[in-house]
Amino acid sequence: MSSPLTNHQVRLAKRPEGTATRENWKFTTEPVGEPAEGGVLVKTLSLSLDPAMRGWLNDAKSYIPPVAIDEVMRAGGVGRVIASKNPQFAVGDTVYGTLGVQEYILIPQDQIKRNGLVKIDLKVGTIGQWLNVLGMPGMTGYFGLMDVGQPKPGETVVISGAAGAVGQTVGQLARLKGCRVVGIAGGAAKCEWVVKELGFDACIDYKAGDGAVRAGLKEHCPKGVDIYFDNVGGEILDMVLARLARKARVIICGAISQYNNANSMPGAGPRNYLSLLVNRARMEGIVVFDYADRYHIAIAEMAGYLKDGRMKSKEDIVKGLDTFPESLNKLFAGQNFGKLILQVAED
Repeated sequence: MSSPLTNHQVRLAKRPEGTATRENWKFTTEPVGEPAEGGVLVKTLSLSLDPAMRGWLNDAKSYIPPVAIDEVMRAGGVGRVIASKNPQFAVGDTVYGTLGVQEYILIPQDQIKRNGLVKIDLKVGTIGQWLNVLGMPGMTGYFGLMDVGQPKPGETVVISGAAGAVGQTVGQLARLKGCRVVGIAGGAAKCEWVVKELGFDACIDYKAGDGAVRAGLKEHCPKGVDIYFDNVGGEILDMVLARLARKARVIICGAISQYNNANSMPGAGPRNYLSLLVNRARMEGIVVFDYADRYHIAIAEMAGYLKDGRMKSKEDIVKGLDTFPESLNKLFAGQNFGKLILQVAED
């Protein structure tokens, strides 16, 4: 590097109670160093903004340690190697990994695997697609549906958060596997998009008034729900549980409706859980990191679908590191349309 670089970062200042605001974050700068032997320096291009990030802010036991106070906010992203002392990475390589909400990241050799740093091929997919269908949301959708859901042709699959990053992948994949697909999304535009563009058989607008979801499930799932892929939790989960078919599978991926509860954890569990007993059904959680050694299988399959047009990938791109606090909150207000991505730098 010819001249010293300055890194701009977003760090956690204090844990939020309820919705995170700008006061929960602090913006810091520090000089960028050179990589030591075996290390790499990566310039961040784009970051994935995900509902799970809100959970990482709570000081509570989970599948991953919480972000510490004063720590750079955790985020997966795509970047470019700009300095390398590691034979596996060359200057100019495009990489995916845990880069954090910052402009640059210096990754020592012993942290490369922990950060999940891997080279990606932009001929296979765009940066947006590598953060969506070919990234963590796509992997979550693929393994949640295929491993936990185990779809069979002719089954009815219901997906909440259908127009979101995970939901769009699940729905398209379920259609490709011969299932009948019913989405639940917020607003007429999102519902129209998943039906007309993604090929869902139907979509229920949960914003269409009291009773819309219950009536929609009754209309579109007359024989019950065989697989429910849950991204929202809360009342919608309860309503779907009431319509389960015999031997149904419920995949718990997320509960975005509950993440900003001031108590930090959803309080009440599902009221209709006895439906699992009556219908000999099962409910199982999915954490995508459990499938890391098989990501390449899902990427190869879905890259094929993207290439031949059988699968689409919609991204909602916001720009600028300084917009991070407000951009993250778009997720919880349902303001994003597609996979929410923060562009940190032009490619």
